Amino acid sequence: MSEIKYKRVLLKLSGEMLGGQEKRGIDISVLDEISNQIKRMLEAKAEMAIVIGAGNFWRGKKEDEIERTTSDYIGMLGTTMNGLALQSRLQKNGIDAILQTAIKMEPVAEQFSRRRAVEYLEQGKVVIFGSGTGNPYFTTDTAAALRAAEINADAILVGKTIDGVYSDDPKINSAAIKYDNITYQDILNKDLKVMDLTAISLCKENNIPLVVFALQEPENIIKAIKGEKIGTLVN
Repeated sequence: MSEIKYKRVLLKLSGEMLGGQEKRGIDISVLDEISNQIKRMLEAKAEMAIVIGAGNFWRGKKEDEIERTTSDYIGMLGTTMNGLALQSRLQKNGIDAILQTAIKMEPVAEQFSRRRAVEYLEQGKVVIFGSGTGNPYFTTDTAAALRAAEINADAILVGKTIDGVYSDDPKINSAAIKYDNITYQDILNKDLKVMDLTAISLCKENNIPLVVFALQEPENIIKAIKGEKIGTLVN
């Protein structure tokens, strides 16, 4: 593999991605494809942390029959379930992976420790961060931005079902325009739905670039860390 541009990255995955075409539950073939790409990244001496959503199990604010705080805690449990599944498949594919959670869940997972997380990354292990920030009213987008800042990530890779940032939802509006490059300020000004505004503000404040791309395209994670032109670069 040619030289990588981003040495330490945080990969943000939506829960729906893990559900495959059904976008529900867990599709093992998706986990294995992600594992294969991560293995190649590690062979190139990249360091990988991961934050996963829980949309394949729970839709948060859409579940309006459940009180918001309780609903958010259910979502945190969903992210941990996804983290356990990914950890298991990574290990089965020969990759040493550690799941850390913001909420104490031992013996299911380690409690989050920035110091230990950085040590694991330096040792070539994959670190999966579960249960969001550990607080209700904060999304896994915000958790990804927060953890990326804490581990001094060189970039956040945002794997989505669409191939970048658009002026509107391309699934609804066929005239939506794709951006190859865009600034954080433009995203805030245009209120584009890339990540939530708290996450975007955190990334902007800490100068962490985002690479937004279609995860289902083979090799895209590899291309992203090499700095190849895919998706949308936000900085």
